Amino acid sequence: MAAFDIEDISIQYEDINPAGGEVAVLLHGWPDDASTWEEVIDALAGTGRRLIVPTLRGFGSSRFRNSQAPRTGNSAILAMDVIALLDGLGIARFAVAGHDWGSNIAEALAVGWPDRLERMAMLATPPRLGGMPTPPFEQAQRYWYHWFMATERGAEAVRADPHGFAHIHWINWAPDGWFEEATFRRVAKSFDNPDWVEITLHSYRARWDNAAPDPRSVWLEDAIKATKTLSLPTLSIKGDADGVTTRESFEKIPEKFDGPFEMVGLPGVGHFPQRENPSAVAALLMEFLDSSLVAG
Repeated sequence: MAAFDIEDISIQYEDINPAGGEVAVLLHGWPDDASTWEEVIDALAGTGRRLIVPTLRGFGSSRFRNSQAPRTGNSAILAMDVIALLDGLGIARFAVAGHDWGSNIAEALAVGWPDRLERMAMLATPPRLGGMPTPPFEQAQRYWYHWFMATERGAEAVRADPHGFAHIHWINWAPDGWFEEATFRRVAKSFDNPDWVEITLHSYRARWDNAAPDPRSVWLEDAIKATKTLSLPTLSIKGDADGVTTRESFEKIPEKFDGPFEMVGLPGVGHFPQRENPSAVAALLMEFLDSSLVAG
């Protein structure tokens, strides 16, 4: 692992095959950490690609260097962190695969830096292009934790037991028995970051206008809301047993893409496909990254 200092933060990241060819960036989600890609990395590393795997602000060993910096976690500011890291590493062009939060960071990168992003894979999470309308009641029910965190009592409960809050989502979002408790405990150490709770609260509050986005990122948040569709080659991977996103929400994803696009559902898989079925995800990503996907 290495660390790179951007404006207010020291970002922890892995640089795998630094002398490799084309670059792929792997972005983790919530509540998770960069280890979510471990088994996928093992497969992708053999393709000769250079892999950049950041740990997002507020997670693991990525730390704020400025005690006065706002603890913000909206997708656009997270995308700006990624660009700052890639700029520092001298990387101009890249592909990206993102899970959960990472998916929405990926689309923010596609909106903000379309000349740099070659293609993207989005795992388990629909895009937010065009803004986020109030969801139908079934999806709103699955988003209970969003509304919970919007209240002061909910926020205090998360501050009091961040591991317990994360754990209930691992249980609810995928089929019974999909993970070992030892794995969760290892990952949950990343949630001991002193800013994890505040980054989490801000991320979910900001998406429903209960908090303002980081001021530096307003231009990008506005651009995401103004963008109705994307045309870059895109792969969407979903678990058919995802416990947080309804089938209807997934069915609407293709409407957001007017270029080369493919959606793949994985039977018996929940919200963590790269953890639940890493061999299938690795195979899909290798094929996608090596393909010349064209509109059909």
